[in-house]
Amino acid sequence: METLSETPWDVVIAGTGLAQSVLALALSRSGKKILHLDRNPYYGGSEAAFSLDEAQEWMNSVNQYPGQSPFEDVKISTYEHPQDLPQSTPSQDGSESSNLPAGTADISAKLAASRAYTLSLSPYFLYTRSQLISILISSKVYRQLEFMAVGSWWIYSPEHSNADGNELGATRVFHRVPGNREDIFADTHISMKSKRALMRFLRHISKPEEEGDFEADEDLSMPFGEYLSSKFSVPQDLHDPLLSLSLSQLSQQGTTANYAVPRIKRHLASIGAFGPGFGGVVAKYGSASEILQVACRASAVGGGVYALDTGIESLADGEAAAGAEYPVEARLSNGESVRSKFVFGSSWDLPAEEQPRPSTKVARSITIVSSSLASLFPITVEGAPLSASTVLMFPGDTLSSPQSPPVYLQVHSSDTGDCPREQSIIYGSVSLPGPEGHTLLERAIDRLLRAEGLQAIVLCSMRFNQLGRLSNDGTSSTLHAHSSHVYSFPPSSLGLAFEDETVDMVKEAWTRIVGDEVDHDDFMIFDDRDGASDE
Repeated sequence: METLSETPWDVVIAGTGLAQSVLALALSRSGKKILHLDRNPYYGGSEAAFSLDEAQEWMNSVNQYPGQSPFEDVKISTYEHPQDLPQSTPSQDGSESSNLPAGTADISAKLAASRAYTLSLSPYFLYTRSQLISILISSKVYRQLEFMAVGSWWIYSPEHSNADGNELGATRVFHRVPGNREDIFADTHISMKSKRALMRFLRHISKPEEEGDFEADEDLSMPFGEYLSSKFSVPQDLHDPLLSLSLSQLSQQGTTANYAVPRIKRHLASIGAFGPGFGGVVAKYGSASEILQVACRASAVGGGVYALDTGIESLADGEAAAGAEYPVEARLSNGESVRSKFVFGSSWDLPAEEQPRPSTKVARSITIVSSSLASLFPITVEGAPLSASTVLMFPGDTLSSPQSPPVYLQVHSSDTGDCPREQSIIYGSVSLPGPEGHTLLERAIDRLLRAEGLQAIVLCSMRFNQLGRLSNDGTSSTLHAHSSHVYSFPPSSLGLAFEDETVDMVKEAWTRIVGDEVDHDDFMIFDDRDGASDE
């Protein structure tokens, strides 16, 4: 059997995260010899998805070998019987504690078999105008994916809990964030004066491109809240709902208008692109993990060679050797050495000395609950599909922590294929790591499930810290060249929505590899394979 070392490779890709896998997809029709490695025994890296048993194995591995992955301090708790459930107790400030939801009611739903769950480490969704969707379509791999709609945005607003006695479930304490003009004028919680101010802001950021770039004509360096107040007289109580549309994980003071305004514009422009009532989609059966696995399959069909449980131990770049066709030598964890023209990887998949590790850290959680949380998935527009994912934002002051950044919960229904019927998965994120951040996450989940009622009980909870980059934390989001042959992608995004800069970096990497061999305008534009699909 031919060993890996016997083949000279055009490209060695380290890691099967989304950026590396999309690069492999981009090269799948190039005819080049691609070796795609992952030091883990599973696909996905930071974007992996696991069954319950696999999640337990992953937790043991992360905790046993700290510092070798972008995750740390993983804890998993399951609650199979009512007496196992943690009880809430008063905290020092008089609010409910951050323990997971109290409950002594009988649990009719139990944890199902391990394979009935798909727990995603990166459950981010795609806006319908995302570049990633465009290349999934042009490369034809979209046929192997199924997407579900991301529906309403909600903001925790307990002061509105008694405003409408006809509202049911969690919507009593959650206010649906208006997504268009009709939503704004139908909203009974917003005064007419506030609606006019809000419409002035939305008209301003929605100027047609032919009228000029609004961002070039004004100062967007100020905090987002100050921008809303000073330029449009938008009242304070609407600042958090607008902040939620930007998905900023920093506070209002920490979020500049330069960051928030383009992202709100992206949100609004995406609504209706694929159908009425929604502007985002999430891949079924594992979110980002499903996309990258489809990309890897297409690369394998194109001749790419895959080796899991095999990482790069060291790199030697023979760039100085004149005329060397394969100047990079990579020593692998299986003892082999391979030679290649190029090596691409992430900061976690290349040897540690190649790139410093990221410093930004967030607290995250994954919670399985025994309720469909159906009240969070209304059909708001005639003809709209039933959504399978929704976004909830908790301002820090609603969780007895006024100075903290917002907490985001992404709720996935069973329609995503991530859990059994009549259950849901809640993905939580807050840019405050450690016990303080997990306290806020647990408190937010507690608020949600108490609003839903005793039928909403925690069945399993997983929490951890993750290192990476936020789009507004100042971390570089560009491809880093260690030499003319070795490149690394920046740390994975910690955002809730896919950022198009990843596609830009993949195209840059692809361009460096193919050079002038192809027209660069043909990036990810593939014809159908003869007689068979990529699958």
